[in-house]
Parts: sequence; structure tokens; C-alpha cells
Amino acid sequence: MTRAARWVDVALQVVTIALLIALAVVVVLAVAFRFAGASLVWYDEVASVMLAWITYYGAALAALRRRHLGFAGFQMNLRPRARLLTFWFGEAVTYAVFVTMAWASWYVLRVMAGETLVSLDWVSLQFTQSVVPIGCTLFVLAQILSTPEALRRLAVGRSGEDEEIAEEISRARTALGAGKGDSA
Repeated sequence: MTRAARWVDVALQVVTIALLIALAVVVVLAVAFRFAGASLVWYDEVASVMLAWITYYGAALAALRRRHLGFAGFQMNLRPRARLLTFWFGEAVTYAVFVTMAWASWYVLRVMAGETLVSLDWVSLQFTQSVVPIGCTLFVLAQILSTPEALRRLAVGRSGEDEEIAEEISRARTALGAGKGDSA
């Protein structure tokens, strides 16, 4: 992973974890207030927005790590040239979809000018929905940053799944080896 990819990885982790913690706090507060008989009127709307934000930033993080669903087994069984063609076809489709979504969502944000959340009329819909173009842009950036590593794997005929499985087997063997020493 390049230095830029590592920085983006850390930033996306920080944002996603912060959002997860904030959402957990909001949920716990909502439960406590509801239990006390004073429901928070803004809870449902804010929690939905936060979940969308977690989804978009988490999706960009997964893209950076190449952890989205794919057809690695199928692709790795192809001849090298076909493997490369399917790789670039998949990249092109991904870029086309996310660039289109980012462009369309910027247009939608302009249409939402002046609109606010129903329960919190001081929170702009443009702010809450800004995650769509930002998230799509981050997804494209993540794809670009992770492409060199994905191409390296493709050239040697190993998928990210293969490397992840090998890593987990190594961890399990280490844990089993450490466990044997504990029981003696």
C-alpha cells in the first residue's frame, strides 16, 4: 500500500469509527430517554443519516482494501490476458457508476437548497446528503489508490481473498501454537 493509500485508509478508519461511536451514543441516549418517558423527536432521522454516512465512508474503506464482493475465483481461473481484460472492465464499470452517482448527487444537492431535516430545522439537507457525492468521490479515489496493488496481485495470479485466507491460516496456526504452550 502506498503512503497516500495508508493516509486515506487511516482517515477513513477514523471517520468511520467516530461515526460508529457517535451512532452508538445517540442510540443509547434515545433508549434512555424513551425509557424515562421523554422520547427524542430527532432520533430516527439523525440515526438514519448517521447510518448512511457510515455506509458510504465504510464502502470507500472497503474499496481501498479491495474487500467488496467480486469474482476473484472466476477471474483467477482465466488466462492472463482475459484476467487483465476483466479487471479493467470491472474498473471501468466501477468508475462509471461512481462518477455518475457523484455528478448526479451534486445536482440533487443544488435542488435541496434551503431544505432542512423535519425534526431539526436548523440542519440542512444539503449537509446530511453531502455524504453521497463525497462518498462516491472517496470510493473512486480508493479504487485509484488500490489499483497498483490489485494489478500486482493479478499479475502473480493471487487474489486479495487468497492472501486474506493465507493470513488467517497463519494466525490460526500461531494461536494454536501459542495455545499448546499454555496447556503444558
